[in-house]
Amino acid sequence: MARNTQVLADTTAPPVTSILARFAATHPSRGWSDAVEHEAVRTFYNWLGCAIGAARHEAADAAVAAVQMLRPAPQATLMGRSERVDIGSAALVNGITSHTFDFDDTHLKTIIHPAGPVASAVLALAEFEESSGREVIDALVLGIDVACRIGNTMYPDHYDRGWHITGSTGMLGAAAGCARLMRLDEKQTTMALGIAASQPVGLREQFGTMTKPLHPGAAARAGLMAALLASRGFTSSPRALEAPRGLVQVVSDKRAWHEVTDELGQRFEISFNSYKPFACGIVIHPSIDACVQLREQGVLPEQVERIELRVHSLVLELTGKKEPRDGLQGKFSVYHGCAAGLIYGRAGEAEFSDAVVNDPLVVETRNKVVATVDDAIDEQSVRVAAVLKDGRRIEVRVEHAIGSLQNPLSDRQLEEKFGQLVEPVLGAGKARDITGMCWSLATVPDVRALTALCQA
Repeated sequence: MARNTQVLADTTAPPVTSILARFAATHPSRGWSDAVEHEAVRTFYNWLGCAIGAARHEAADAAVAAVQMLRPAPQATLMGRSERVDIGSAALVNGITSHTFDFDDTHLKTIIHPAGPVASAVLALAEFEESSGREVIDALVLGIDVACRIGNTMYPDHYDRGWHITGSTGMLGAAAGCARLMRLDEKQTTMALGIAASQPVGLREQFGTMTKPLHPGAAARAGLMAALLASRGFTSSPRALEAPRGLVQVVSDKRAWHEVTDELGQRFEISFNSYKPFACGIVIHPSIDACVQLREQGVLPEQVERIELRVHSLVLELTGKKEPRDGLQGKFSVYHGCAAGLIYGRAGEAEFSDAVVNDPLVVETRNKVVATVDDAIDEQSVRVAAVLKDGRRIEVRVEHAIGSLQNPLSDRQLEEKFGQLVEPVLGAGKARDITGMCWSLATVPDVRALTALCQA
């Protein structure tokens, strides 16, 4: 008996696969404003710092050991490490390390971390192709636009189903960026997007484990492979995104097709990127910011009877771990984030180490945090009250945390973050040299000069 599995299918969807392919293949180089150009450089710079910073993490060691079992050809650099591997493995490992600390960029409208999949794939291929910095920036801007526009089309329904949207759209951005870098034509780029559309990566069940940062790495490798296959004549459906059994309609009931086409080539999603001051899930940031402000007002952990949070339901859905056991779990605990903010006045990678997560003072402070859901509060906001043992009540409201679009990190603050991540791995001198080259990336004739600096 035939099954009616597509009763809600949209058979009138516009040809978004070919529309995005044409855009990625034909949009003019540097065809955007100075503001978009600068944000592209900031996005790349932040991604690079995160990738180098986690180069010595145990997840990186495990990933490198695994890919070396394949005896890869030395085609591309692993950021912050001495090994060289094939371009697919470099995309994978650099994508993993860029997201390991959960310190990377965030497209706040969709909670996509767009640079992880796109920059990881593009830089690996660019090193092999001896591409210029200009070509890397073009590929990054266009690839991120493709990933985030499809994300806009499906969010939040797709995310609410349990997909990790960074991985499940990132392979499309990586494919588009790599196709652009290889100068594939519109038809080939359509095939690349179609091949990538059959490879969505990542489930939210994996948050708090090493598999979460695998998602952008695997998406980077999938997108790169899709472009390589398309360049050699491999075919796919030209309607792989919009067809009734295509990616969007299979994984989401929301299909806002206009999000693909509205102001395409005029509004660039990289303009809405943000950069984390805290090394954890983005929805924790307002609470950490508020607790840092409490500390700045003189509130000490030993004075506190309890800390009351009023947050959007998504905060506890994503980061409601009351008793994290290690650093990775701590990144998904709003309770730990609040304790770190109050005790240390910051929440960098050091504050999410296994030792800090299990420190008795941190555990004691964490247990004083009481969170209440209030969906009248925006996801980007929080109401925090410190109830002190002497009866005082000190309240802080955060509407837009530091690092948000409304309260962004400055270039100087990004440089400080980059230094904190990179100097322990490569040293202060290299960190300064890489910084200088990144800010002038558009003028770099061969990105191998940059990747050489990034090698341990």
